[in-house]
Amino acid sequence: MALIKEVRGFTPKMGNNVFLADNATIIGDVVMGDDCSIWFSAVLRGDVNSIRIGNKVNIQDGSVLHTLYQKSTIEIGDNVSVGHNVTIHGAKIHNNVLVGIGATILDQAVIGENSIIAANSLILTGTVVEPNSIYAGVPAKKVKDIEPEQTKEMINKIANNYVMYSSWYK
Repeated sequence: MALIKEVRGFTPKMGNNVFLADNATIIGDVVMGDDCSIWFSAVLRGDVNSIRIGNKVNIQDGSVLHTLYQKSTIEIGDNVSVGHNVTIHGAKIHNNVLVGIGATILDQAVIGENSIIAANSLILTGTVVEPNSIYAGVPAKKVKDIEPEQTKEMINKIANNYVMYSSWYK
């Protein structure tokens, strides 16, 4: 069973049809919407500040979400896929985003909607990723603009697949 822990008077809150892997860890001020999945060894540490997650979000294996005390929060919109071993530290991610395997997104970064963060990219503190774009590299830079229809099809497919995958474990 997942570790769900109250800290400083905050107890994590989950929406409907949420899957939590057996060794996922959800701590403190974490609120997530419906149809979310938190996968094996993922850690959502809302001990020092809040983590807000929309609907149909998947946080894949080994990812870590954390914030800075009194300085940053995490906000993740709807229909977002966070790949394996991603670190998100105090950032805002808008709707319809794919964060590739091993990426790191630092405090006060803002990821625009319909965007892709390439695998192993580093989004530095305060970076604003333009909507409808692909960012890649260390540090990440804009690679190209993309049409919203291009990303929506792929991003929707991945998010929908993770709703399906989570149903296998229930």
